[in-house]
Amino acid sequence: MRTNLNSELATKPHYPILDGLRGVAAIIVVTFHLAEPFSTSNLDKFVNHGYLAVDFFFLLSGFVMGYAYDDRWHKMTVGSFFKRRIVRLQPMVVLGMTLGAIGFYFTDSTLWPLIHTIPIWKMLLVLLIGYTILPVPLSLDIRGWQEMHPLNSVGWSLFFEYIANILYAIWIRKFSKTALSILVGIAAIALVHLAITNGDVSGGWTLNVEQVRIGLTRVMYPFFAGLLLSRVAKHTRIKNAFLWCSLLVAIVLYMPRIGGAEHLWMNGVYDSVCIIIVFPLIVYLGASGRMQTQRENRVCKFLGEISYPLYLVHYPIVYFYVAWISNNKGLTIVQAWPYALIILISSIILAYAALKWYDEPVRKWLRKKLT
Repeated sequence: MRTNLNSELATKPHYPILDGLRGVAAIIVVTFHLAEPFSTSNLDKFVNHGYLAVDFFFLLSGFVMGYAYDDRWHKMTVGSFFKRRIVRLQPMVVLGMTLGAIGFYFTDSTLWPLIHTIPIWKMLLVLLIGYTILPVPLSLDIRGWQEMHPLNSVGWSLFFEYIANILYAIWIRKFSKTALSILVGIAAIALVHLAITNGDVSGGWTLNVEQVRIGLTRVMYPFFAGLLLSRVAKHTRIKNAFLWCSLLVAIVLYMPRIGGAEHLWMNGVYDSVCIIIVFPLIVYLGASGRMQTQRENRVCKFLGEISYPLYLVHYPIVYFYVAWISNNKGLTIVQAWPYALIILISSIILAYAALKWYDEPVRKWLRKKLT
């Protein structure tokens, strides 16, 4: 019975363009983190709105969740749903945290002068907590950056992704379109308030009340707006959707800061419009698009496959890069860009290797054991 259920749930076709767009956004995230050490605040970052990629991921996840599972709950239990999500997400979480732990003691920088005084038991405890994706308490912040996951910073967004998955499976999947629309509307108001008050939506990676509020606000609108979009959208046939949607994603994420320090609210309005209007439009166009050539299909397939591994494996390498910049005061982005390019390419290669030699085999094994 379980085997039949698993095969039934695997029969739905993917949206290849949405897979490709996830990969495009993941690559931009890497460039965002590589440019970040040369900024002094959110006001002067070179890839200024790269943080919005997380909100785009949340919206994509909500859309795909509704498409994949909304009409299958009569064949599936909440428990089997969570097993499938764990199989999909946790293997790369474990690898990403392990890579972060391996690199932790090999990082030597003025940024983290106390790293080599951290006892091994403490790092292993942080690693074990990281494997569960539960946040690390501030008392175990071994890096000193107040991150939920000091060994691999990006784990914070996976924590909120899991919260959205839990809310969907236990409660919100049962909402009518009207009830879901009301929830999405309330979440949009909260998002606009956050963005305009703070000047942006950046944040969510620290385990304190304010940052958890930011993380929850960031996930609630896009994830459940994506779910709503999957239920109400009537797709058309759009040519060259991958090209146009990729350009839109790049324009949104590479857009310079708007308004400056004097008019923070203006950038907040920009973030709000992007998340509430532009991202759903991109997902709609991407879901409506059709592959034009086999080459385009292969590109989207490759980008989709590496997107999640790339997100999880790149940051342990970025820690070394940040340390190098910190240890060589006065470096400019012009001087550092060849090394940044090497790290970007290396991260993509590592992500593909992790996919083929680790993630896919482990998921295949787990599916046999758990489903």
